[in-house]
Amino acid sequence: MSERLERVAAHIPAGARLADIGSDHGYLLVALMTRGVIAAAVAGEVALTPFHAAQRTVRENGLSQRIAVRLANGLAAIEPEDRISAISLCGMGGETIRDILDRDKARLTGYERLILQPNGGEQPLRQWLMDNGYRILHEEVLRENRFNYEIIVAERTGPVRYSTQELYFGPLQLQKRSPAFLAKWQRLLHLKRRTLTHFAQARQAVPEDKVQELTQQVGWIVELLVQA
Repeated sequence: MSERLERVAAHIPAGARLADIGSDHGYLLVALMTRGVIAAAVAGEVALTPFHAAQRTVRENGLSQRIAVRLANGLAAIEPEDRISAISLCGMGGETIRDILDRDKARLTGYERLILQPNGGEQPLRQWLMDNGYRILHEEVLRENRFNYEIIVAERTGPVRYSTQELYFGPLQLQKRSPAFLAKWQRLLHLKRRTLTHFAQARQAVPEDKVQELTQQVGWIVELLVQA
């Protein structure tokens, strides 16, 4: 597996009954089942091509009796009798992950661990977690193939409050300030400053609220890096 999926795998509890929604050929589930980490698994795919790819990976590894591959939209892949204890959603935008969780909230028991690996859009995803009583237990940034990836692990604990900046950067990321986290925001600071310059040079007026939002974000990032 890739380093990204290995880091996701590290947060799957031993003995978990795992549903991987958007399973990327089923690689994560096959690896965890082969290693004896998980007790049962469901791979959910919304489109036929990845569905068949996951079926093939599972079949070629002799795990068809232990990993259920289902063609379904989001959490609709999960049945009550699966008794799922962990759900992973990896490799999608944070807004997409949020929408999947929100659309199928009724299928969540509230006892599942969520292991999320958004490709961008972390802020709205954290907002959803907070609004729905999920506490963030772990966050990390890793860089692979010139891309930054974030992993967010959360469990439902009841009311939790995060500040605007904690939602933007990640509450635990702000505490740890790992080298990978700081490097990510150093790169983003450069990009956001360049965007502000383009806004200033644009022939057509850019909406003021958009300029103000970006200016505020640049200020937050500068403050973060100065304190590092």
